Amino acid sequence: MRIEDAEALRNLVQSRSGVVIDPAKTYLVETRLGPLARREGFPSHDELLAAMRAKRDDRLIWAVTEAMTSSETAFFRDRDTFDAIRQSILPKFAGRTTPVKIWSAACAGGQEPYSLAMMLDDEAARLDGAAVELFASDLSEACLEKARSGLYSQFEVQRGLPIRSLIRHFSKQGEMWRISAGLMAKVRWRRINLLADLAPLGRFDMIFCRYVVGSFDAATRRRVIGQLKALLTDDGYLVLGQDETAGEMEGLHPVGDYPGIYTRHAPQQGAAAA
Repeated sequence: MRIEDAEALRNLVQSRSGVVIDPAKTYLVETRLGPLARREGFPSHDELLAAMRAKRDDRLIWAVTEAMTSSETAFFRDRDTFDAIRQSILPKFAGRTTPVKIWSAACAGGQEPYSLAMMLDDEAARLDGAAVELFASDLSEACLEKARSGLYSQFEVQRGLPIRSLIRHFSKQGEMWRISAGLMAKVRWRRINLLADLAPLGRFDMIFCRYVVGSFDAATRRRVIGQLKALLTDDGYLVLGQDETAGEMEGLHPVGDYPGIYTRHAPQQGAAAA
C-alpha cells in the first residue's frame, strides 16, 4: 500500500470513529480489509479502497471504517473486574424499586453484554428483586448482527467462559454454541457511534466502555469520557479497561483498588472492599 493511501485511510478511520491507527501496523489493512474486499467483489484491498475513494459510497466507507475498528473481546474478559462488580457493586442496587440501567458500549461480538447477563442471572440474590435493563451497542453493524445471533464458535466459548456457564446458558447447534433465548431477550441492541452526541441516550447506573478509549487521541478520549460521565447517575459507575484511566477527568473517582472502575461519588475509605 502506498504511503499516501495508508495515511488517507488512517485519517478516514479517525474522523469517522475516533480510532487512531498506528502507522507501524499497516499489516492490519490487509488482514482486516482483505475479507471485506472479497465480500464486496474486489480482487484486493487496494481495489476496494480505490473504489471507495472514487464512488464516495457512504455504505462502503462505513464498511471499511468498521472493519478497521473491529476489536478483540472474550467472555468475562478481566475476571477480577466482574468479581469486583459482583461482590462490591451489585449489592448497592439491592432492593431498588426503579430499574438498574447498564450499558455495554462498543460491545463488539456481544461477549461482554452476554457475560453481564449471565452474571446478573447467577447473582440475582444480590439484587434482592431489583430489575435490570441491559443495553449494548457497537459502531459495527456486522458485530451487532453477530451479537444478536447469539452464536459462538468452540474457540470463542473456550475463551473465558466457565464450563458451568456454558452448560447452563448455551446449547450446541452443529459446530456452534447458541446462548439461551432467555438471556438473548435481556439485551437491547443499538448501533451507536461514541463520537456522536450521546445525551439523548439518558442516564445509566453503570457504563462499560472497555478497551476503546485507549485507541483514541487525547482530545477525543477526554471528550468521550466526559460524555459518558454525563450519562451516569449521581452514584453511577464507569468501567474502563484495566489498563485504561479516566485521566484527570473531574468528577470521576477510582473505586478502591479495582483498576479501570470509576464512580461519580467519592467512595469512603475502604467502602469498596468486598
